[in-house]
Amino acid sequence: MSTLTRAEIEEFWETWLEVNREAERNADWRPMAEWYAEDATYGWMLTPEEHFMAVGRDQIRDWAIGIEMDGFDGWHYDYQATVIDEQKAMVVGFWKQRAGIVDDTTGREFEIPGLGGSWFGVARQADGDLKFSWQRDWFDFGAMAHTMGEVMKSGKAPDSLRERLKLFGLGVPGHYRPEDLPSTVWPPPVEAGEHVTQQAPPAAGTAGA
Repeated sequence: MSTLTRAEIEEFWETWLEVNREAERNADWRPMAEWYAEDATYGWMLTPEEHFMAVGRDQIRDWAIGIEMDGFDGWHYDYQATVIDEQKAMVVGFWKQRAGIVDDTTGREFEIPGLGGSWFGVARQADGDLKFSWQRDWFDFGAMAHTMGEVMKSGKAPDSLRERLKLFGLGVPGHYRPEDLPSTVWPPPVEAGEHVTQQAPPAAGTAGA
């Protein structure tokens, strides 16, 4: 069981929301790296054959909130709801991805449809500060690709976004085949079975053995 209190996690989370706002204003997400532990991991699934994973604060700064976010000037990822579990020291934040670019057809911002969010593990560090020990994101890759295509077709995509969208595939830092990942897609403590709440049924043919 976690030794963190809900009040501590809530206070830490508020600082996270504020640095998010600042990053969006400045179109530079790299300062957010200071909210991660030195050995934190941050990943997501793109396709069944391609995943992203950054290991350590430097890779998170340079890859996850560096290369991956460069070119998304004006985009914002407003948290719509937050769930905090102080017993497991986890936070789940649900966000919407909006482009800051108006779709002339609808009169609204381009938005990636569907649910998106981030799942965090929070841990106290040796100096007493709280940091994220891991983060895993989820979003609908097909919906994202569709919306990006619509933004490009609108003629409103800035050059920085056009350049960013040229970077894709396993040659980009942090992109791996599933079998080559340096950390697990499910957060390490979850993958290790530390938080199992429903046991899998017996394998076929083993019942009553």
